Amino acid sequence: MKNKLSIVLSLGIVLSTTSCATIFTGTQDSITFTSTPEGATVLHKGIEKCVTPCTTKIPRALSKQTVTFEKEGFTGKEVKLTKTFNPVTLLNILLGGAIGVGIDAATGSLTKYSPKKYDVALEAKQ
Repeated sequence: MKNKLSIVLSLGIVLSTTSCATIFTGTQDSITFTSTPEGATVLHKGIEKCVTPCTTKIPRALSKQTVTFEKEGFTGKEVKLTKTFNPVTLLNILLGGAIGVGIDAATGSLTKYSPKKYDVALEAKQ
């Protein structure tokens, strides 16, 4: 009985340390958007997120992520969000193994958005 309890506790500890980046840093980042002129709508995947100046949460993903700035009378502008490696993922390599890294990859937590602020100048339509 004592041996089974040790196995269960060990398994619980191992499973609780998997997907470290997902647990510690979440699956989305708060990003600030500003535009010149102000009042542009920020769209992510075709969904309105906010109106500049604003800060909103953008879900992380391994795929390319873009936001579009739109304002009546101005040409829309698409901006690619840049990402960097999330160093918390290294804990998975040491503690969680393939399962933890797989969870972080599925949730996009292997990366994080950097920079966390984007400023866009919109051009007036002619």
